[in-house]
Parts: sequence; structure tokens; C-alpha cells
Amino acid sequence: MWKWEAEGNAKAVIVIVHGAMEHHGRYGWLIEMFRLAGFHVVMGDLPGQGMTTRADRGHIDSFSEYTIEIKDWIQAAYQFDLPIFLLGHSMGGLASIRLLQQEKLKIAGLILSSPCLGLVKYPSRMMSLISLLLNKVAPRVRVNSGLTVDVATRNAEVREIDSNDTLYITKVSIRWYRELVVATKNAFEDIAKTQDLPLLLMQGGGDLVVDKKMVKTWFNMVPLSEKRYKEWPEFYHEIFNEPDREEVFEYTKDFINSQLKAIGYIV
Repeated sequence: MWKWEAEGNAKAVIVIVHGAMEHHGRYGWLIEMFRLAGFHVVMGDLPGQGMTTRADRGHIDSFSEYTIEIKDWIQAAYQFDLPIFLLGHSMGGLASIRLLQQEKLKIAGLILSSPCLGLVKYPSRMMSLISLLLNKVAPRVRVNSGLTVDVATRNAEVREIDSNDTLYITKVSIRWYRELVVATKNAFEDIAKTQDLPLLLMQGGGDLVVDKKMVKTWFNMVPLSEKRYKEWPEFYHEIFNEPDREEVFEYTKDFINSQLKAIGYIV
């Protein structure tokens, strides 16, 4: 886990949760933008990803490993004694949802970026059946994730960096995949348990990874007092890495500032 302090007086703390295959190092631009805008940032690498391991990259035994880790980051953010906003991207968004369906935490708002609530492409029925068997007898067997830098973002600069990133995961374990499927299902089944927080959900209109129809369905179903949906037309999966990402950041910042004003903080 790492902490980056704001430039000048801080208004709030942003806890960022990255997605599958990636790590905190891919969020340098976003972290710096938040810092310059007056926010502390707390972030780490999720279990099985980034700098957390070498032997078990792309593997978890249980999806709860993610929620436990995120809760630790939030608890670390409490030390600043400022409002906290949880920002989860893709699988990190799904993990954030699952955490807030299992616990009630002291945070001021939830921001979801293309949350993994369904995939555009699933394995064939035969492969799915095989994965169920392997999950019992050989859960650590790894398979190609099928994700490439080209489907994540249209940003050529980011694509170039990713193609040379040794921490970027290309294979995941059978257990990881089965845990993802179950977590996605549970996010819908436990939707009534979701902590009532102000929500900003942003989705790429041209997402080739996450099924935006399932994302919109979940958004329409979740029983929150205040929620806002924003779809960015033609944007790929990683909206904070797209060529026009400054627009996404400004929209996110406006949401955070409006929530801070609503709870009496001067921004």
C-alpha cells in the first residue's frame, strides 16, 4: 500500500482500486491529477497482482482476498481524518461493490469506472464446464486471459507502455476465473444489501471488455438514495486512460466536490 499526499491543503482522500491484470503503477497520471486537485490518494496492488507476488500472479484462492485488502486501504485512509471516496475500476469496481454489500464503512461516496458486472466475451459452454472441473482438482492451472492492451484503451501512449510492462498479467488461474464469475453473480443477488452511499458510475460506450448492458442493469436495480450514471460515447474500457481522459477526471472531481459541499466541507 502507498500513500500520496495532496499538493496544499487536502479536501478528501481517494482510495483507488485497480482492475484485473494490472497494478498501481498504471495510475500515475490519475494519482497526480488528484494530488494537484487537493486530494490525498491511497492505493496498493491487489493480491496476486503487481508487486504482491511473483509465484502466484493471476491467482487467488477466494475473492474475499480482494475485499479484505481494500478494507485495509480504507482503514489506512482514516488516519487523515477527512472524507473518503472509494474509486474502483473494472474488477476493482466489482470488489468495491462486494465489500459494500458485506460491510458498512465510513466513506463519503463510491465511484465506479466500467465495473466488471458482466463480460463481453465468456468462454464457450464446454470450456466453462471444464473450468468447473479444474477448479476442484487443479485450481492453479493458468490460462490466457484473452485481454490485450488494444482492447483496454485507444490511447497509443498507454498501449506502448503496457506492451513493455513486466508486471502486466497475461494469464490467470482457473480459480481466479471461477471466483470472478461467482462474485459477479453475487453482486446482483446481494444488490439490496449495498450500502446506501452517493454513487457515480461511469462506463465506456465502446467498452470491449465489460458488458455495458449488464452494468446499466445493475445501476438501475441498486437501491441507492443518490446515484448518477455517465456513459462516455466511444470510450474503451479504461476511461481514465482514454485520449480525452481529462474530461473524465473533471467530471469525477465535480462529483466529489458536490458531495463535499453537501456534507459541509469547504471546497
